Amino acid sequence: MPYAITQSCCSDASCVSVCPVNCIHPTPDEPDFGTTEMLYVDPRACIDCGACADACPVDAIFPVDSLLAGPDAAYVDLNREHYLRDEAPADPLGEDDRGWSAPTFPVALAAHAAGLRVAIVGTGPSASYTASALLTTSAEVTLVDRLPVAGGLVRFGVAPDHGSTRAIADRFATVFRNPRLEMCLGVEVGRDVTHAELLEHHDAVVYAVGASADRTLDVPGEDLPGSLAARQVVGWYNGQPEVPADLVDLDGPTRVVVVGNGNVALDVARLLLADPEDLADTLLARHALSALRRSTVREVVLLGRRGPADAAYSLSELRPLLAHPDLDVVVEGDAAVAAAVAAAAPGSKAAALQGLPLADTGATPAPGARRRLVLRFGSVVERVDGDDRVTSVRLAPTSGDGPTTDLPTGLLLRSVGYRSEPVAGLPFDPVTHTVPHVGGRVVDPATDEPVAAAYVVGWVKRGPRGGIGSNRADASETVASLVDDANTGRIATGRGSARSFRRLVRSRR
Repeated sequence: MPYAITQSCCSDASCVSVCPVNCIHPTPDEPDFGTTEMLYVDPRACIDCGACADACPVDAIFPVDSLLAGPDAAYVDLNREHYLRDEAPADPLGEDDRGWSAPTFPVALAAHAAGLRVAIVGTGPSASYTASALLTTSAEVTLVDRLPVAGGLVRFGVAPDHGSTRAIADRFATVFRNPRLEMCLGVEVGRDVTHAELLEHHDAVVYAVGASADRTLDVPGEDLPGSLAARQVVGWYNGQPEVPADLVDLDGPTRVVVVGNGNVALDVARLLLADPEDLADTLLARHALSALRRSTVREVVLLGRRGPADAAYSLSELRPLLAHPDLDVVVEGDAAVAAAVAAAAPGSKAAALQGLPLADTGATPAPGARRRLVLRFGSVVERVDGDDRVTSVRLAPTSGDGPTTDLPTGLLLRSVGYRSEPVAGLPFDPVTHTVPHVGGRVVDPATDEPVAAAYVVGWVKRGPRGGIGSNRADASETVASLVDDANTGRIATGRGSARSFRRLVRSRR
């Protein structure tokens, strides 16, 4: 019986590296790696050895027969359908020899660079993968984070009921315990120490600061009380130290409108519509659990600019909601939306909506009604209305043809994407909201010359795309550039010490 990969797949390809028959795709050396929603096991080639399940850091891989009788049965089809739609690359060595890829080896520091000291700003997945790769060499690493708790996206960005995804933190905890790693928490670069001071005590600095700002709607009324960024709500229910415990008031509104229909929007909708007692044993913040127990919310409307075929969520996140026995999921849109769903190709995002009721959201749901998730397509927010608080949003068709609609709501959540903010002392591209780089080396766009000893990794490097595991290959590229610079003398080694940096940090606190 073959294995199948399920919802919590992190795509860091640990499973790919141990598969003896090359049946998990896309692999890191295939062009679509990092662009698919998850990795997939080819049931035709799987030999049921279980090596992938043993290596999976997030407990996402199971034998098919253990899935068929439970709520994750849809993932059996999802894995199989991937290979029906998009055949795996042909095996050049024939059916009986699945074609082992060429071996790869970790980068290594030359003897003269053995004392390399690197500061990494951030403690999230990209920082952790970078530290892990550096620690396979003789380098010493200092992790610096402005928050008093390490973890970044894993700790404060993953939904609290996705316990398997959060399990990757166990791998990173092993990295944090390495004796050649120093952790400095509650230290903000630009406030407590400068980039120049980091370089006085380290040979290189890697910025893994993510994307901490929100994209905005740029519509009137967006700043009214009751209008929040989904990022703030995610931080609220995860107990992020900078987010007030009373940020989200759920005692009053019966409807919440979420602008955007990506995976973050689905996470927020799922938690707002969940039975609070089902979340009591998860990592949900206690203040959020109390608020959900008092909540009057019965309906969440997800607004998508485009049609159902172009929804930003992944099928792996949507399917569990469609199968939830205590939740009604309905579709709203014009005749074009209904036609797109009806004509959708099997296995597509639009096809997953076939059979769902078509609804017209108008009056606010009555208290006590069954909880409902509305997937509304082809709509944009024209303005947000209310005197001292959000009371409704005016929606217009994306196409521009058709009437506007005033949708009553007591809470508006904006989930339209993240963006990185400028890093003090480094160049910044205001269009892509990233730090210019080549292979992770920061470059000055005016001269195309590298900025001495400065590197980037993660979302500040490539933009806010890709999940946790995408950072593994990204970190490998940056570390390879950094180690090459140390080996060839482009960066000097031997600056400072862990003790001297600790002394500096203590003086600033």
